[in-house]
Amino acid sequence: MPNEVAIQTRALTKHYGRTGEIKALTAIDLEIKAGELFGFLGPNGAGKSTTIRTLLGFLHPSSGSASVLGLDVVKDSVEIRRRVGYLPSGFAVYDYMSGREYLDHMRDLSGRPSLLRHRVMEALELSDAILKRPVRDYSRGMRQKIGVVQALETDPELLILDEPSEGLDPLMQRSLQELLLERVAAGRTVFFSSHLISEVERICSRVAIVRGGRLVALETVESLVRFQRRRVDALVAKKPSRIASTAGVFGVKIAAEGKIGYRINCEAESSAVPKLIARLQTSGLRDLLIEAASLEEAFMSYYGDARHTSGAVQVFPEVAEVKRAKPTTVARRTAKRAAATKRSAPKRRATPKRGSR
Repeated sequence: MPNEVAIQTRALTKHYGRTGEIKALTAIDLEIKAGELFGFLGPNGAGKSTTIRTLLGFLHPSSGSASVLGLDVVKDSVEIRRRVGYLPSGFAVYDYMSGREYLDHMRDLSGRPSLLRHRVMEALELSDAILKRPVRDYSRGMRQKIGVVQALETDPELLILDEPSEGLDPLMQRSLQELLLERVAAGRTVFFSSHLISEVERICSRVAIVRGGRLVALETVESLVRFQRRRVDALVAKKPSRIASTAGVFGVKIAAEGKIGYRINCEAESSAVPKLIARLQTSGLRDLLIEAASLEEAFMSYYGDARHTSGAVQVFPEVAEVKRAKPTTVARRTAKRAAATKRSAPKRRATPKRGSR
């Protein structure tokens, strides 16, 4: 089971427009094993939802290929949706139904029995009395809970969740995380996108980071964090002379602290930390604090202009720089049309002021 592939994409590409000028996805390569809890990170417009909708057959790829549970996303999309538990971003419910009617309706459409409804309801603090109420009376968070129940209740072999914590309070977010960990422990696979980086860091085994429709990084959470720079705060007895010249050490700031000594603040790559400590010791090291990077810092560095030279993390250098985008064909066409309209517009005659001759 662990060696089986739940989701696989090969150069998956989705472009929109008559000439494909809107590049939603470009050459995405992913391989997610069965039993994995996989995080998909990126801000709005990065291509997360487009990837998910393509995997479920709601969109057809422009080129490349993808399979879910061994099924082709184009030819077998109906069977994929029957076997997958899906929660879309911005989940919407039929307002005229009660919560129970909606869940029963979605269960019947799947053709699968309800196995986990009561377990999920208990974890999310949903009572039978709440399910009897019409959905139009539900808050946003309550509707999201209903969405989570409908995605999990048939205990599908694969869960695809697009922003599942959206609208949930911190307590319910934690309950959802525990539910997902339970399903993975039972051998299920979870693929979910999220804006909550702390959530991904806490429960995911691997993570992909996307930007502008391209894959920026694909690695374990541990590896992504390990190869980020550390923040170093040190107190030494005498002013050091060679700290700034140490390879892998950046942004060195040295400030006198009265008669105590000198405070040093800098950032260091993990490989440079032992040499940095050795040099600090020669200056009479009195205090030292080294803070490890978080996944959030890793995410922001991959989305910025930072260069990543470590071979331990799979990095895609063609998107490591933010480049000024050229005007699209549509934008150029619109600009030309506006200029032509302005030239051809008749000039308005000046209206004489009252009293003028």
